Amino acid sequence: MTQPWPEDFRSGFACFVGRPNVGKSTLTNALVGQKVAITSSRPQTTRHAIRGIVHRPDGQLVVVDTPGLHKPRTLLGERLNDVVRTTWAEVDVVGFCAPADQAVGPGDRFIISELRKVADRTPVVGILTKTDLARPEVIAGRLLELQELADFAEIVPVSAVSGKQVELLTDLLLGQMPPGPPLYPEGELSDEPETTMIAEFIREAALEGVRDELPHSLAVVVEEMEEGRTLKIRAEIFVERPSQKAIVIGRGGSRLKEVGTNSRQQIENMLGTQVHLDLFVKVAKDWQRDPRQLRKLGF
Repeated sequence: MTQPWPEDFRSGFACFVGRPNVGKSTLTNALVGQKVAITSSRPQTTRHAIRGIVHRPDGQLVVVDTPGLHKPRTLLGERLNDVVRTTWAEVDVVGFCAPADQAVGPGDRFIISELRKVADRTPVVGILTKTDLARPEVIAGRLLELQELADFAEIVPVSAVSGKQVELLTDLLLGQMPPGPPLYPEGELSDEPETTMIAEFIREAALEGVRDELPHSLAVVVEEMEEGRTLKIRAEIFVERPSQKAIVIGRGGSRLKEVGTNSRQQIENMLGTQVHLDLFVKVAKDWQRDPRQLRKLGF
């Protein structure tokens, strides 16, 4: 019996790491070709290791988008950093992301120093993201900065927004994978549970246009899903203070209604079915620092 994949087929895991807000989630979505990770202009949007699956005739690449490594101020922050370190210790290749519109800084050097602990067994590819936001001469300077930062296996400039060199990056990452069969069935784009994806889409919608201090205080839990002609979903948005609850709800419930409308569209696109979404906002005082509440919220 012949195997259903070519002899030279490669498969494995790559993860993107970098400071918060350097474009890791947008890049993950660009490689997969569909939205699997939420994106926001707010730093530290990603809170889980989200897996996106790239299917090609010559291989299968599982891209793991991780939270931005940062100096933690809360127990949640410490746990997010633990997610990053655990992930990069388990993958076949690490993609270190730095944005073209910012100079290499102390945060980048700190992450590179941490990556040296796994560099002897895991190749690290340098990725200059957001090249659509910088002039060619600036990009050239940033590439030199990356070259001086570490001994990368490869360095590649990309733009997830325009798609420039995204296919090349996929080639380079896949080239670092070991030979082996597909890890996921054809057509599967993520192994995230539906409830996790739904909660993430709601959180993404809730993050839009809010004040700087609020994003870190937002968490979403899907409490109930009831199948029928229309899928009924009940979800709770948690904040840390009553004043934040008022911001999320908005005057006369206007903001919460907008969050529901925007997130419902994303959920319906993902599930391919009509959705009735009920959102409730609750206060969980200082949940980012409370181990018991963090467990309840899935951290």
